[in-house]
Amino acid sequence: MEVSIDRPRVLLQCHFMRTELVTILKRQATELIADVARDKEPIMITPHGVPSAYLVDVESYERLLERMQVLDGIARGEMAVSEGRVVSHAEAKTRLKRWLT
Repeated sequence: MEVSIDRPRVLLQCHFMRTELVTILKRQATELIADVARDKEPIMITPHGVPSAYLVDVESYERLLERMQVLDGIARGEMAVSEGRVVSHAEAKTRLKRWLT
């Protein structure tokens, strides 16, 4: 008897990051920066083929920092809950009123 299991099909988007040698960055920095600013796609910089840095546009970098700050806040909140450092809704409202007045 043959058993068949239905599995959901997942489509994976394969995206290869552009990679440049550090020597290319040294020679063509202006062009690479223009590419990153235009395309909004990071470039991996590799000395001797070993990844060492990413060249990213300012907007993408700032957005990444904002996301990391939000995730850090969530992680701190989860840690506080797991450690029992919580207050009731009523107590939270009382504390907020003191801060806002």
